[in-house]
Amino acid sequence: MSINSTRAVEAISPWKQKRILITGGAGFLGSHLCDRLLTEGHEVICVDNFYSSTKQNILHLLDNPRFELIRHDVTFPLYLEIDEIYNMACPASPVHYQHDPVQTTKTSVHGAINMLGLAKRTGAKILQASTSEVYGDPIVHPQVETYWGNVNPIGPRSCYDEGKRCAETLFFDYHRQHGVQTKVVRIFNTYGPRMHPNDGRVVSNFIVQALLGKPITLFGEGTQTRSFCYVDDLIEVIIRTMNSDDAFIGPVNIGNPTEFTMLELAEVVKSKVSQNVGIVHKPLPVNDPTQRKPDISLAKSELDWAPKVELDEGITKTISYFKNLLGVELKVAA
Repeated sequence: MSINSTRAVEAISPWKQKRILITGGAGFLGSHLCDRLLTEGHEVICVDNFYSSTKQNILHLLDNPRFELIRHDVTFPLYLEIDEIYNMACPASPVHYQHDPVQTTKTSVHGAINMLGLAKRTGAKILQASTSEVYGDPIVHPQVETYWGNVNPIGPRSCYDEGKRCAETLFFDYHRQHGVQTKVVRIFNTYGPRMHPNDGRVVSNFIVQALLGKPITLFGEGTQTRSFCYVDDLIEVIIRTMNSDDAFIGPVNIGNPTEFTMLELAEVVKSKVSQNVGIVHKPLPVNDPTQRKPDISLAKSELDWAPKVELDEGITKTISYFKNLLGVELKVAA
């Protein structure tokens, strides 16, 4: 469970309470966002088709009178009356988004069109969960928002990278052409409880492999770098972006600027799991970025935000989550 989900519900005046739609609300990030906004006293409508998410992430919310769950695919229009939209819907791990690349592109592009249309009709403010993948395999390091990226438009990752780039284009065009109140955040690597154990992302991969006593898989020599932001820090800055001055629309990088090699991350996980596991090396995936690190100067200046949770603390919490999850699964399997 998220740190924020355990906080007492804050009193909120009825005229300040918002009706908030979260697409992809049963996903890793979406479910934590549902927790936080309910904790703040708002009404939350969670929309998800459960393609890459699980109802387990939001089971604890189903009895909350201010929470509503709708099974729906955002590639089809949705008609609701809402005040704000967090557009989080899209499979975010290579395993999931490469399984059906056409549907991944549709989710980003058609989903953005449908949610922007809903925002235009209702006058709702809308935030797009974009990604650091819009920078591709960057030749500018660290990445700043003014960098246009180095993306392969026809590779196996393009369905996600270019889908998110097109979604950003749509958000800015709806803002300029129709006056829709839009926000765009570019999310860098995030981790924490409720990650899918088989999503192919590096943190969950390493932890699950180590807990099961299997060798940790490193692609290449493990010298490629990433920067990892704990989920509670990320949810905080997403909400700050939504609540920021209307003149600030982004895009804004959100993530942790502390950089680690994959080999360093593997060693951290090994030391905490206390398993005598080895490391195996496999070839690098096609178009896998060699380095990834956000410049968060804009988030600091405009949103007064910087991440607080260090990797050591965050990995410990994430390992604890997966221990419980795998413990349950292993008992069932036996």
